[in-house]
Amino acid sequence: QLQLVESGGGLVQPGGSLRLSCAASGFTLEGYYAVGWFRQAPGKEREAVSCITSGGDSTKYTDAVKGRFTISRDNAKNTVYLQMNSLKPEDTGIYYCAAGRYVVAQHFCPTTSTDFGWWGQGTQVTVSS
Repeated sequence: QLQLVESGGGLVQPGGSLRLSCAASGFTLEGYYAVGWFRQAPGKEREAVSCITSGGDSTKYTDAVKGRFTISRDNAKNTVYLQMNSLKPEDTGIYYCAAGRYVVAQHFCPTTSTDFGWWGQGTQVTVSS
């Protein structure tokens, strides 16, 4: 059974850092699945934050987080991370990771919800003083 489990969320002050983890089980990410991070703030639609290709050679970020967030993948642990630095109150929301199968298109970095077939349950990130 394919499963994604997020962890690492919490309450942090503005300017602080968090590292989110997305652990995959039941399937291998490397070479097969691109992974994206999305977030949803209260009263707002879910938005794409970042993605990493199945080949692991390319990443993308939404403009609001460029230079502050870094996505990476540990193939040995079958886990994708989102390192979030210089956090702002507007980064508050539920963060979801998602996986989409892209075996042929290993350089494709999906950015819309419909590009992903599997989703985690989400982890809450609150940035507040």
